[in-house]
Amino acid sequence: MTAMLQPQIILLKEGTDTSQGKPQLVSNINACTVVADVVRTTLGPRGMDKLIHDDKGRTTISNDGATIMKLLDIVHPAAKILVDIAKSQDSEVGDGTTTVVLLAGEFLKEAKPFIEDGVHPQNLIRSYRTACSLAINKIKELAVSIKGKSLEEKKSLLAKCAATTLSSKLIGGEKEFFASMVVDAVLAISNDDRLNMIGIKKVPGGNMQDSFLVNGVAFKKTFSYAGFEQQPKKFKNPKILLLNVELELKSEKENAEIRLSDPSQYQSIVDAEWNIIYDKLDKCIQSGAKIILSRLAIGDLATQYFADRDIFCAGRVTEEDLQRVSAATGGTVQTSVNNIVNEVLGSCELFEERQVGNERYNIFSGCPSGQTATIVLRGGADQFIDEAERSLHDAIMIVRRALKNSTVVAGGGAIDMEISRYLRQHARTIAGKSQLFINSYAKALEVIPLQLCDNAGFDATDVLNKLRQKHALPSGEGALYGVDINTGGIADSFANFVWEPAVVKINAINAATEAACLVLSVDETVKNPKSESAQGDAAASAMGGRGRGGAAFRGRGRGMRR
Repeated sequence: MTAMLQPQIILLKEGTDTSQGKPQLVSNINACTVVADVVRTTLGPRGMDKLIHDDKGRTTISNDGATIMKLLDIVHPAAKILVDIAKSQDSEVGDGTTTVVLLAGEFLKEAKPFIEDGVHPQNLIRSYRTACSLAINKIKELAVSIKGKSLEEKKSLLAKCAATTLSSKLIGGEKEFFASMVVDAVLAISNDDRLNMIGIKKVPGGNMQDSFLVNGVAFKKTFSYAGFEQQPKKFKNPKILLLNVELELKSEKENAEIRLSDPSQYQSIVDAEWNIIYDKLDKCIQSGAKIILSRLAIGDLATQYFADRDIFCAGRVTEEDLQRVSAATGGTVQTSVNNIVNEVLGSCELFEERQVGNERYNIFSGCPSGQTATIVLRGGADQFIDEAERSLHDAIMIVRRALKNSTVVAGGGAIDMEISRYLRQHARTIAGKSQLFINSYAKALEVIPLQLCDNAGFDATDVLNKLRQKHALPSGEGALYGVDINTGGIADSFANFVWEPAVVKINAINAATEAACLVLSVDETVKNPKSESAQGDAAASAMGGRGRGGAAFRGRGRGMRR
C-alpha cells in the first residue's frame, strides 16, 4: 500500500519525450534505411542523378553521394550520422560516398531481424567489428601495388583509376578525355598537398571537348579601367610583380585636418598627393616587371601610366588566384613597393590574354616551379558544369590517393564479393551466435554488386549467382570478377581496368561499420521540448511518428511505473 502512495519523481522538464528500448532502436534503423534508399539509385556507371531544389530556388543536379546528403535537410538525429560519414569519406578520399551510405544502411538492415528477435546490440557490435577488421586485412592482401613503375606506366594506371571514378558521373561519356587531364594536373602539382593548387575555372558555352588544361595559372580578366586596351596582351619570359597594395590616387582623409593661411599652399598639398602615387608607380617600373598583379585596386591613372610603358596590370585579383600565381611563378606577394629586389619577382615562359567563350582569360604557362595547374571547363548548362566540377574534384582526390598509397583493387563489385565469400567461409569456423552475425555482415557487402545490376537494369539475382559461383572456385581465379555493366554478365574487373584505390574501400568499410555500430549502441533518445518547438510542429510530428517507440515505453525515464 505504501508503495502505491509514493510521490511521482519528475526528473525532466515537462513535455520532454523519452523513447527507449527495442522500438527506439528499430525506429533509428528504419530512418537510416530510408536515407540509404535515397542515394541507392545513384551508384555506379548507370546510376541515376538527383535534382535537388532548395528553398532559395537553386537547383542542383548531382549523382555524388556527399553532395546529395549535404543538400538533404535531414532532421532525424540517427540518420544524420549517415550524412557525417558521407562527408568524412568525401574529405578523406573523395570518392565512394554513395558506397559508404549504402553499406551502413545495409549493415543496419541486416541487424534489424536480430534486434527484433531479442539479440543484445553489443553482441552484434562485437561481431561487426571483428568482421570489419577481417575484411580490411583481406583488402590489403588482395591489393596490387603500382610502386616502382615507370612514369608512363604510372600515368596509364592512374588514368584508369580516374576513369573508374568518372564513369559513374554525368561526364562519364568523356571519361578518357578528362581522366588524362586530371592525371596531368595532379602530377603537375607533384608533392604539394594543397588541393587549391589545382584551379578549376568554369566557362559556360562550347562543348565538353573544348575544356583544356593549363600547366600554370589561368584566371578571368579582372575589372579594369580605361587605358587597359593599350596594354600589350602577350609577353614571352616576363618578370611578374605580385602586390597587395592599392595603386590609386588617394586624398589624405583619415583624421587629417590641414589649416592653410595662404591659398597657394593648397597646390603643394595636391602636388604631394600626386607625387606619392607617381613615386609608387615609378618604383614598380624600376623593378623591371612587365606584369603587375595586385589584390587591391589598380586605378585608372596607374592603368594608363603602365599602358604608356608597355606593362600589363590587373587589380582586384582574388586571394586564391594570387597565391597560385605566386606558387607557380616563384614570386612573392609584396605589401609595399619599396625595395623590390629581383628575388621577389616571378617569371613564366609565356603570358597571354585569351578569349575563352565570351570571357577573357589571363593565362600564365610554362611556369618554372610547375607547382600548379588549372582546368578550364566548358559545357552547356551551368548545372552541368557545376556537376562536372564536382566529378573532377572526386577524380583529382582519387588520383592523389592512388599516388600516395599506390595500391589498387578491382572495382565493379569484385572486391565486395570476394570479401563476402571470405567472411562466409570464416564464419563457419566460429561457434555460437556470432557466426550468424558475421554471415549477415557478409551478405550486406553484396549490396554493392546487387545495386550496380539493379541500376543498370539487369537481373541482379542471375548476375549475383554467377558471381558467387565464380568467386567460390577453389583456385581463387575468380577473385577479380565483378559486374560487367556493358553486357549484363560478369567479367574480370582487373583486366577491364575497372580499378579503385584500396584506401577508398578500406575507408568506406571502416566508416560504414562505425556508423552502424554507433546507431546500434543507442537505446534511448531524449528529446528536449524547447528544441522541438524551435524546429516547428511539422518536424516534431514527423519525428514523433517515427522515434517514440510506442506509448508503452514513453516516460519511463521519470521514475514512473509502467
